[in-house]
Amino acid sequence: MTPRLGASLLRLFAVQGSWNYERMIGLGVGVAEEPLLRDLPGGVAGPAYRAAVARGARFFNAHPYLCGLVVGAAARAEHDGASPEQVERLRAALTGPLGALGDRLVWAGWLPFASGLALMAVALGAGWPAIAGFLLIYNAGHVALRWWALRAGWAHGPRVAAALHDAGLQRAVAWTGPAMALATGAALPLVALHLAAPFDDWARAALAAAAAGGFAVLQLRWPAIGGLRLGLVLVAAALVVGWVWQ
Repeated sequence: MTPRLGASLLRLFAVQGSWNYERMIGLGVGVAEEPLLRDLPGGVAGPAYRAAVARGARFFNAHPYLCGLVVGAAARAEHDGASPEQVERLRAALTGPLGALGDRLVWAGWLPFASGLALMAVALGAGWPAIAGFLLIYNAGHVALRWWALRAGWAHGPRVAAALHDAGLQRAVAWTGPAMALATGAALPLVALHLAAPFDDWARAALAAAAAGGFAVLQLRWPAIGGLRLGLVLVAAALVVGWVWQ
């Protein structure tokens, strides 16, 4: 089964390639699940295979790095003789948890953590090797997560909920949050010093004042102003000031 798991993993890298509003990443999930269904009774010409492939391509939406969990679990359930209704309930039950877990673990944890490390390295003079290091570290983590999810789903099948309580996974979730905060908190002042180095002292003071004013505005939590709008206003103001200065 390992070669077929490998083929499924490779297809998972393109799971969002057929994204659409009707099925979200369902078609990609079905394509990734297909190699694991080829040895169902009757083979690829049998009705069990055709029905399972059709079910696998129905609506599904979750974090792309963790959808291997449902690919492996649904395929294992098909091999175990689960009814179509049980397979559908399994897929529906995993949609929310995998989406929330992936957002917390990857988008709010691993990605900003790796980005913070890269920004610190660039600010300290590492240059292009820091960018290469970011790509290596981040992708090593995300590929490992995809492979773990696929194998865990295949191993647990319909009882895949147990995989979500895996001790290693829970430690990763608990670790990435504080690590992200540390990395980004350390990167911000280093990057600010790096970017402000070419400017005169008065320009640095003006930059610090603008940053402090922005934080103050955000702390007031004015309903009409958010971080994005404030950033756009400051960029527009900087363009105007630069044009006048010239």
